[in-house]
Amino acid sequence: MRLNWSWLGLLPFLLFALMFLILPVLYLVNGAFQTPDGSYSLETMLSLSAPEIAGSYGLSIKLSFASAAMGTVFGLALGYALLLGGLPGWVRRAFMTFSGVASNFAGVPLAFAFIATLGRLGLVTLVLRDVLGINIYAAGFTLFSFWGLALTYLYFQLPLMVLMITPALEGLRPEWREAAESLGASRMQYLTRVALPLLAPSVLGCFLLLFANAFGTLATIYALTSANFPVVPIVLFQQIRGNVLYNPNLGYALAVGMILIMGLSNTLYFILRRRAERWQK
Repeated sequence: MRLNWSWLGLLPFLLFALMFLILPVLYLVNGAFQTPDGSYSLETMLSLSAPEIAGSYGLSIKLSFASAAMGTVFGLALGYALLLGGLPGWVRRAFMTFSGVASNFAGVPLAFAFIATLGRLGLVTLVLRDVLGINIYAAGFTLFSFWGLALTYLYFQLPLMVLMITPALEGLRPEWREAAESLGASRMQYLTRVALPLLAPSVLGCFLLLFANAFGTLATIYALTSANFPVVPIVLFQQIRGNVLYNPNLGYALAVGMILIMGLSNTLYFILRRRAERWQK
């Protein structure tokens, strides 16, 4: 039997996945079913149903849903304008380059950028107040609220959506539009009855990926709110690193809950992506 040496190329990836994905997940699962004294019990996992823990999951889900929804809608519109809207090629290249950079711009630098822009003494805030007479903070807006955080998340969610939806938009064949027009369909009818149904699996898949991306965000929200906004990553951080709320096993249980939610989102994403690829063939 001839040995296939091509499998050796997979060894670095398999070792990486084992050391930094599989073994850490198993360690978290093991700790999630233990109590602080080291005995195995369902008590720690059942504590996730406590009102404050369930509330943190609900807040994370709502924040992730809002930022993913805005990123999906605005990213789809921007991607369609760039690829199919007849804009010059250099505009598309510039936006795609920016999207590649902005989709990875998060954490403390992003928090500082938004504080300097939309904080109480931020540049945009002062221009609106002193030039246009619009005081957004007097009207109730604050960067450190639910919608302020959703707007901050939108900075990396929108360009990520543009990058992900581009292959699906490029898969819309010109002959489909031409066939619809030859049958008397208007541009809006083509979009609503042909393009959007074909894009729907890809759009929903991108939404789920954006949801998972926002659900696991920690550094940005921590830098903006100083751990005063109780989403799941913040509560997890407090349980593992805090001095008052220190309970590593509860932190492990919180992490397992996050893994289950993100795993479900990514599984649905792969299912929808396969459906979209089948439609485009």
